[in-house]
Amino acid sequence: MAIRQIIEIPDPLLKQVSAPVTAFDAELETLVADMFETMYDAPGIGLAAIQVGVPLRVLVIDLQPEDPDAEPEACDHDGHHHHQPTKREPQVFINPVLSDPSDDQSIYSEGCLSVPEIYADVERPARVRVQWQDLEGKQHDAVMDGIMATCIQHEIDHLEGIVFIGHLSRLKRQMALKKLEKLRKAA
Repeated sequence: MAIRQIIEIPDPLLKQVSAPVTAFDAELETLVADMFETMYDAPGIGLAAIQVGVPLRVLVIDLQPEDPDAEPEACDHDGHHHHQPTKREPQVFINPVLSDPSDDQSIYSEGCLSVPEIYADVERPARVRVQWQDLEGKQHDAVMDGIMATCIQHEIDHLEGIVFIGHLSRLKRQMALKKLEKLRKAA
């Protein structure tokens, strides 16, 4: 396993449409393992293969929900509270296809590892049906809602060459890009 470089806007690869996976082989397994390692290291909750420069229809998602069974870590001496430990629930989506978007929308503040430190409200269908394959090539079909619906739509956008700021009005998008430029100059 290896941590791969995450590409950032304006890398032209991010506008590329990713190709379907046809070979469910060791190379694909390595890619997915590397994607998880890269995502956890970033840290993020979702990553598309194109974000590590591979134009294939592969997504990894782990919402890392708080683990209600874990003991919350105690305060340390200087009074910092630690976060509730999270559970790892890694999920892989290969060749995912969206259908049946709900009429009702939900708005979440979205961010993206390829658009570092920029967050913006994006409105998307609150529920979607997703059909996808797993690492073995087996077909799955599920209806998703909540943050999972938002996350999978955000990641599937990457497969079509769309970054989330593409959903914003021109003005908001320009503001986000200016802010990113400032952050980069300061870094």
